Amino acid sequence: MKHLLHSKILGSGEPLLILHGFLGMSDNWKTLGNQYAASGFQVHLVDQRNHGKSFHSNLFNYDILANDLKYYLENHKLDQVTLIGHSMGGKTAMQFACNFPKMTKKLIVADIAPKYYPPHHHEIITGLQSLNLETISTRGEADKALAKHITNSATRQFLLKNLYWKEKGKLAFRFNLPVLSQKTEEIGEKISATATYNGPTLFLKGDKSEYIIQDDLPEIKAHFTNATLKTISNAGHWLHAENPKEFFEKTMLFATL
Repeated sequence: MKHLLHSKILGSGEPLLILHGFLGMSDNWKTLGNQYAASGFQVHLVDQRNHGKSFHSNLFNYDILANDLKYYLENHKLDQVTLIGHSMGGKTAMQFACNFPKMTKKLIVADIAPKYYPPHHHEIITGLQSLNLETISTRGEADKALAKHITNSATRQFLLKNLYWKEKGKLAFRFNLPVLSQKTEEIGEKISATATYNGPTLFLKGDKSEYIIQDDLPEIKAHFTNATLKTISNAGHWLHAENPKEFFEKTMLFATL
């Protein structure tokens, strides 16, 4: 049986789908989502499988995530959409555009290239696995425990947004930590070697991020023949959160061309 991805839909107009990154959720994009909605888009903030309020599953790779999206579009009777994907969500968006080009009007990829990335979330996974949610009863306690493994406060706050009250007095994570901790190789996988998309494509990189480097351009162009690469100033990997104004302006300019 196919499961439908959970989403929050804002506004009306031309459909714009936004895909969060690894261990994120649709809620991370609420502020920008409201801005796009106010600018004439029907915005779909989507939780990918094993994230947010979407279903949990042991199956997890980019072809599967792209198929989840196809089923979502069919269910919502959307023919052609503009896609924004950040990090892991960018890989899903890339794979979707290549697999289903007729359903993709435009593609925006935020701070990720089509290449393979070695697993690099070890500290985060270890920190999350160290939390005993049987004994932790407040977010403050969770933050204190997580700080032993993750020193960056913003990273901890991002991760702890996933905590919710499963029942009275019992916290749980929305993401599927047991599966995701085993799938770190799949998260870094490159998109299919033969995958191509010829539609309008915008890659955005943070000027302080090394997720996309100049040497990645030939590979980007091999998969996405109509791609341009632009930089968001004063931003690292979380470019949409670190410089939302410039991110919004550059994506809007591209999406409304």
